[in-house]
Amino acid sequence: MAGIQQSDYAEILLSCIEEKYFKDEIALEHHSFARIISGEMKVIQADKTYTFGPGETLLFPCNQLSTLIKNPKDGQPYKAVVIFFTPQRLKEFYTKNQIQLTEPHTHKIKTFEKHPLLESFFASLIPYFDLESELPEKIVSVKIEEALTILRIIDKDIDNLLADFTQPYKIQLADFMEKNFMFNMPMEKFGYLTGRSLTTFKRDFKKEFRTTPQKWIIQKRLELAHYQLSEKKRKPIDVYLETGFEDLSHFSFAFKKHFGYTPTDLK
Repeated sequence: MAGIQQSDYAEILLSCIEEKYFKDEIALEHHSFARIISGEMKVIQADKTYTFGPGETLLFPCNQLSTLIKNPKDGQPYKAVVIFFTPQRLKEFYTKNQIQLTEPHTHKIKTFEKHPLLESFFASLIPYFDLESELPEKIVSVKIEEALTILRIIDKDIDNLLADFTQPYKIQLADFMEKNFMFNMPMEKFGYLTGRSLTTFKRDFKKEFRTTPQKWIIQKRLELAHYQLSEKKRKPIDVYLETGFEDLSHFSFAFKKHFGYTPTDLK
């Protein structure tokens, strides 16, 4: 088959989640192009939350801190076809196709309306997942080039994103962390996304916040959870995942330790 959810290397895969839900926190190394087949995916970012359902198509830029929550829905498992655009593939494509730059991109998730080219493309991929062997490299190359060609036809600004091969540069640390503290990323990843080595990240963080990243992040998550519970009147089970906690019991324990009362006491 072309690829499965567990594959770390496939460039074309079928993501399938049959459990109650699947949660992951990511900063994708490569741009990913996806079609939701069934189920539902919620994408939580610093400034916006998206919900995608069957038939929707999206392009997910790389290096964007996000929480993904994938759910079965309407009796169907979560399924999505995903294509990863590696820098090598993109560079090969743009050596043969002139880059058309229009305006700076914003690294936001792009969504696409239904289009005959998109419908035909994703329909052509589905039978490949019945293969017992890996999809031949030549076919992978052809299908990725087809996907890139279609994107350039339906979105005249797409080269601004896909043809940008620059690495993250050193950015203002406080602003970035205030927007992204709810994501469970290794400190090395936070450092990379702010244009720093791990050592420089920790040094700059201590200078900026007068504490360690771990302590500051937990406090910020608890304060956000408290606000969601007390002001927005949300339930603990609806809050703990979105504020960066892995399970409800750990969230309740940390909450009580910090505030002196449990999340349910706020009722």
